[in-house]
Order: sequence, then structure tokens, then C-alpha cells
Amino acid sequence: MGVVTPTNKEVLGFEGLHLYHSGLSNCSMRVRMALEEKGLSWTSHHLDITKKEHVTPEYFGINPNGVVPTLVHDGVVIIESDDIIDHIDKTFPEPPLRPTSEEELEKMYWWMRSAVQIHVKAVKTFIYFHKMQGKMKQTDEQKQQYEKLQKNEELVAFHKHSSGEGFSAEEAKAAELILDRFFEEADQVLKGQQWLVGDNFSLADITWVPLHFTLAGAGYGFDRYPAVQAWAERLRERDSFQKGVLKWCPKF
Repeated sequence: MGVVTPTNKEVLGFEGLHLYHSGLSNCSMRVRMALEEKGLSWTSHHLDITKKEHVTPEYFGINPNGVVPTLVHDGVVIIESDDIIDHIDKTFPEPPLRPTSEEELEKMYWWMRSAVQIHVKAVKTFIYFHKMQGKMKQTDEQKQQYEKLQKNEELVAFHKHSSGEGFSAEEAKAAELILDRFFEEADQVLKGQQWLVGDNFSLADITWVPLHFTLAGAGYGFDRYPAVQAWAERLRERDSFQKGVLKWCPKF
């Protein structure tokens, strides 16, 4: 589990559930959906990532990667959205958001791990190229501030690319091909069942539907995947999607 020891000791005294998040962040959407599915009360610490409100020594002292979301639960700091929603479901087991069989549980975790693995190289690259290209220019001072705080090499490289010359059409196409493989797989699965794993809604669906929402907003061609589209429409009707996604980000 992504538990970290913060250098910003202020959060150690937090009681209950505190979420650092952003309306635009698909990773934040996952956590908000999980919290809403459980009917849990939580304290919002919203950061506007377009204004770089997350790029501060104070926030890096909570999350060493300087990204959202971060959950602070009774003073325990958890980073990485897949670890956070897994923690929420294990800690607050009703209603359950995981299958009971070992085989289906492993499938659920496969979908969750896959989303994490392709987040930077596929999801973020596609979205930045098609929606953010040319809008991420920063001053030398802003770049130096970020690089001083950020120790994650993958995120440093992505930041230099996205805030500098941007991504090439070839890089965007490579990202799209990665996405295609996963959505082709999802479409085949969803032709035979309503949810990504077995007969019940699970953390796998919570993990992937924000990707559908944000990628669709960036122009990804989901018309090729009718079963995925039908799945996404079912999810849009859930109260957790309305409150966890659309309330904070009506349109991506």
C-alpha cells in the first residue's frame, strides 16, 4: 500500500478522511467515486492543478511526487489512487467493491495495475497532446521550482516534455496504440458482461471509467468500442459518478 511518511507534519493530526484532489484529475475522480460509493464523509482539500497549486514545498511535504490525489486517514498518508481506493474498500467493506473469488480478484487487480502502468506514457501523453499542447509553457523560474521539488524521474521527464517543446504526433500515436490494446480488451470483455470483472461493479470499473471520461474529452475515438460506450453510459447513471466526477468536472 502506498503509505508514506510526510515531512509536512501538519497532516499527522488530521482526524477522519481528508482528500487532496483536483477536479480535472482522473486519478482524483477514482477516489471521489469510491468515497461516494461507500457513503463516507470526507474533508476536501481541492488543488487547482492548472494554477500549479500542487507545486509547493508544503504539498510535496505531504505527497513526495507532488501529484493528486493524496488521502490522509486519521493521520496516515496514502498516495497512488489504486492504493487509496483499495484502502477505502478494505477499511470500509460495505458495500463491497471487490469480487469474492480469487480468480476474479486477480482480474480486478490486473485492470487496476494496468491503468497505473500506462498512466504517464499513454493516458497523460494522449491528453496533453490533443488537449493541452502549447498551453503548458512555463517560466524558467517555474521549471526550476518544479525540478527542485520533484524527485520522480518519470515525472521530471514528462514535465520537461510537456512544458517545453511538447509531444510529437508520433509520440501521441504510440500512446493511442497502447490505449487501443486495453480498450479492445475491455470491449471484448464487456460484450459478455456488464462490468469489467464478473457480474458485479468493482474497483476495476472505478479505476477505468475516469479514463474513459477524460480521454473522450480529449477526442479519443470510443465509437470503435460499442460495449465500452454502453458500460460508460451505465456508469454515468451511478450517483457516485454524478457526485465524484461531474460535480467537480462537469465537462473535460
